[in-house]
Amino acid sequence: MPELTDPEPVARPVPRINTTVPHPARIYDYLLGGKDNFAADREAAEHLLRISPGTREGVRAHRAFLRRAVRHLATEAGMTQFLDIGTGIPTQGNTHEIAQQANPEARVAYVDNDPIVLVHGRALLTGSAAGMTSVIEADLRKPEAILSHPEVRAVIDFDRPVAVIMAGVLHFVTDEEDPYGLVETFKAAVPSGSHLLLSHITLDFAPQVSQEDFTKPYDNSTAPMVPRTHDQVLRFFEGWQVIDPGVVEVVRWRPDEYRDRERIPGGHAWAYGALAAKP
Repeated sequence: MPELTDPEPVARPVPRINTTVPHPARIYDYLLGGKDNFAADREAAEHLLRISPGTREGVRAHRAFLRRAVRHLATEAGMTQFLDIGTGIPTQGNTHEIAQQANPEARVAYVDNDPIVLVHGRALLTGSAAGMTSVIEADLRKPEAILSHPEVRAVIDFDRPVAVIMAGVLHFVTDEEDPYGLVETFKAAVPSGSHLLLSHITLDFAPQVSQEDFTKPYDNSTAPMVPRTHDQVLRFFEGWQVIDPGVVEVVRWRPDEYRDRERIPGGHAWAYGALAAKP
């Protein structure tokens, strides 16, 4: 009779979504009033709210800036292709919705590194019949993987102008990860007439708040936060033509939906925003 042996252990998949670790996309979702977040995300967000009671209003002001800037790109700038990196969990006023209101044939490729974003994105980020949308899971820190991805290439023609969107994502890239080099890779991949839409957290408007206190909720998250100054944000646009009114607080960028600064406790959104065009 053959000797009996214990069966080999069955390999079990490791969960790709760690609900015990805060994730920027889910913290942002909670601050926007969404439901796709977990206790760790809510705890981190509430810490931010204790430091800055205006955080929730500031996040909404940031989202309003994105809508205004995308509208400008789709109408005044005539952009028909959008590469939205770090899109976050879908909410109202997504890039493809704004762009395709102006041009039903607009094409949008979304990129995020959170599996939850991918699940919700594929279910909800469906565009017009005339246009195209795609959603991929990838990381800003690996630009070549994004630029060569077949689903991105199916939507975006890199021989034609592209609007590259990095709204609220670069402050999760540390200096050691070379954020300027990453942005330059995307800038080099698109032709003349392309645009860069960028927004970034800053503490320029909050001298009373230490960076250590402000970024603490993200220390144990999937991505630490790195606020940057006006000059540091301006550097991302080097070599491109920054569009009026320049690199300004998001509520000051062509305001039409968020005119009243007093709606933000403390008076500031704590984020810069800008658009630039490639010569």
